[in-house]
Amino acid sequence: MKLKWIKWFFVLVLGFLAVLFTVNYPKLDIISGFAAKSMASNVFIANRTPESVIANDHDVPKIKLATVSVDHSQKSAQANVYGIKNRTAIYRNGLGAVLVPEDFENELTLVPNRFQILDTLPYPYGNNGIKDSIFENIDYEILKNAMDLAFSKPEIQKTRTVLVLYKGHLIAEQYNDDFGPDTPILGWSMTKSVMATLYGILEHQNILSVSDFAPIPEWQNDERKNITLNHLLRMQSGLEWNEDYGSISDVTKMLFLDADMSKTQQEKEAIASPAEIWNYSSGTSNVLSGILRTQFNTHQEYLDFPYAALIDKIGMHSMLLEADAVGNYVGSSYGWASTRDWAKFGQLYLNKGVWNGEQLFAPEWIDYVTKPTAKSDGEYGAHFWLNAAADYPDVPKDLFSANGYQGQYVFIIPSKELVVVRTGLAETPDFDTNAFLKEVIMALK
Repeated sequence: MKLKWIKWFFVLVLGFLAVLFTVNYPKLDIISGFAAKSMASNVFIANRTPESVIANDHDVPKIKLATVSVDHSQKSAQANVYGIKNRTAIYRNGLGAVLVPEDFENELTLVPNRFQILDTLPYPYGNNGIKDSIFENIDYEILKNAMDLAFSKPEIQKTRTVLVLYKGHLIAEQYNDDFGPDTPILGWSMTKSVMATLYGILEHQNILSVSDFAPIPEWQNDERKNITLNHLLRMQSGLEWNEDYGSISDVTKMLFLDADMSKTQQEKEAIASPAEIWNYSSGTSNVLSGILRTQFNTHQEYLDFPYAALIDKIGMHSMLLEADAVGNYVGSSYGWASTRDWAKFGQLYLNKGVWNGEQLFAPEWIDYVTKPTAKSDGEYGAHFWLNAAADYPDVPKDLFSANGYQGQYVFIIPSKELVVVRTGLAETPDFDTNAFLKEVIMALK
């Protein structure tokens, strides 16, 4: 009798393990894919050590299960989970890291042309040092307290960098031990705001209008033909999408399995009419990246445009936009830049599109991106987040921001003439954004 119970016990255990393996096996592709891609990007773009990446970026549930190695000679990273589901990411000059199959042959020989011109202007309008500025209306002790507050609980807040610009002057910045003013940091979905800005520039150049219908041939024979660029910029396409980073979802499959990320949501069915619902979607931003590519005659022109028209134009020379396997910029998630350069992006918006006397996008573009999108509860404009509904109750309602996964932020507060950048590995509630911004604003008398 005892042997019979032992036998059934082992059967149940084996059954449980079989179910557990069946359920979790598909996730291993994404886990090892995330680990390999993250490692390759951090090592070869941000020049970080593999040990630092493993101890910090990968110290989260599931991802910590991955074993990762780096091949510096091949500029690649490999990852697996308990020896299963090996994934490889390679670094391509000018295009960043990308996940590839074992038999991958890189057919992309083009790289973006960069326009890094040396200048004599101090930061932020140039890169020739920092202008020494003291403002009588700033309480620098309170400002220092605000900076310290952002780093006060390192194991919980996980803040990496903080920077404050006031009236176009750098008045405070602080970094943890692994990061500095020149360290490129992944902005995650802050990249969406960069992608939207490229559309603002093209509209200013009279090349397109956000009211144009999306020029996707596959949509022209069904209800999707009514989707406009405005619907895409406002996440109102009505297309099916699941933005869940904790499971096998549309967004995780796109980022860690798909070769052409511009197609992922493009191929989805409509579940509502345009503007009927609001549904945040990284797939939408990559549809926009694919549409952007169609605005140019050649792939080279597409690759050059973000740098020539925006990034290098305002001196964000540390920035790199990573591309997918077929050469589309991953406009949803993969923009890297130093904290100082992310702040330049915010300053451009504070300046209403003017940089060193040149109007890059129309002042009205600010009104457009900060107009609350219907059904978003006042939280979202056009690829920018808003404070119109006072989600940060102690901060002016005119705040708008580029936000990214794990608490990457570029805050623009026009009424206070402030740009505030914060990067890290934790967001609300672990990092109290409202309390931090409240303290920064309190420093202005």
